[in-house]
Amino acid sequence: MSISEDRNRRYQDIMDYVRYLEQRIQELEAEVSLLRKEIKYYKQEIDKLMAPPLIEGILLEVLDDERAVVKSSSGPNLIVYVSNNLDRSKLLPGAYVALNQRGSAIVEILPMREDPAVRAMEIIERPKIRYSDVGGLSNQIQELREVIEIPLKMPDVIRDLGIEPPKGVLLYGPPGCGKTLLAKAVAGESNATFIRLVASELAQKFVGEGARMVRELFSLARRKAPSIVLIDEIDAIAARRLEVGTSGEREIHRTLTQLLAELDGFDALDNVKVIATTNRIDILDPALLRPGRFDRLIEIPLPDLKGRIEIFEIHTKKMKLGVDVNIRELAMMTEGATGADIKSICTEAGFYALRSERRYVTQDDFIKAINKVLKNRFRPYTNASEYIVRNNTDKNNQLVI
Repeated sequence: MSISEDRNRRYQDIMDYVRYLEQRIQELEAEVSLLRKEIKYYKQEIDKLMAPPLIEGILLEVLDDERAVVKSSSGPNLIVYVSNNLDRSKLLPGAYVALNQRGSAIVEILPMREDPAVRAMEIIERPKIRYSDVGGLSNQIQELREVIEIPLKMPDVIRDLGIEPPKGVLLYGPPGCGKTLLAKAVAGESNATFIRLVASELAQKFVGEGARMVRELFSLARRKAPSIVLIDEIDAIAARRLEVGTSGEREIHRTLTQLLAELDGFDALDNVKVIATTNRIDILDPALLRPGRFDRLIEIPLPDLKGRIEIFEIHTKKMKLGVDVNIRELAMMTEGATGADIKSICTEAGFYALRSERRYVTQDDFIKAINKVLKNRFRPYTNASEYIVRNNTDKNNQLVI
């Protein structure tokens, strides 16, 4: 090998080593950058863990450039200072703010948000119940559709007639007659946003919390319009107001007052409809029942013979029945029973068939189930004929069918 060739070879080796070192430097620099990011991340996490917690509050009023009145999450109203770093234009009454640990100053303006309890009231997965699953309430269904569905689906028709559509409907009647079931059917049939709550959820511990939840509830309904609000067992917060009472009752009255204002106040409900249910209409406050709030009062009574036949047909639709089963006779034997009773009777009849190791249900199974479910309401029957004879004779003991 010549001297020049040897020199070129060594020069090439040196250049390869230089390139390797340059590549290695780039790799180490990238690793250093990654480690610095990790160090920064862990420092921030340590700072978060070491930082004192902030107190959430709601801004009530700005007094001057330096002070404001805030309702803290712990309950009392506080007069606090406002940090100079905050945008004063965002300090509006009702805004959520964060106070320092001592609760002496507003250090941050929090984004507006909905109460999680209120947001959870919106039904995302609609019930599978339809009007066809409700028996014996055809007239009530028609009234409910007129009040709820037509104004939401055909507002132009209502507007052309020059009338103001009803804002709410109250379903009342004995327990187990289908009030909540009818409301579920409305939710299943309607394309509107459906918001459901039990009235007792509005009874809160702190003063003003129940009224705030009502306010946020209807605010959510207006944003999600067209929407339907169902208030189940409304008598829990809407009992007649009295002059005397405990502090808890006075707080319930404040919540009711806010509900009355939302139903018929300065802010129009527009495409928001309200359905309420109760089995104690006799104790409701008269202000709630006047026209303009609940414009339509729909009674859900005990089902008559035709209604009981329809309910039996609905609940036995998927059952395997024996050839001796007579739905009409069963309906005649269950006079005074509610829809919930009839559903329980069908279930019990299925269990009697199960005990007899049969795959179908007989008339005798239904009679046993009726005697069990309705045992406190009349003397037990041994068969349907006995019921018909006992309850369908005239004064001369002549059988009338």
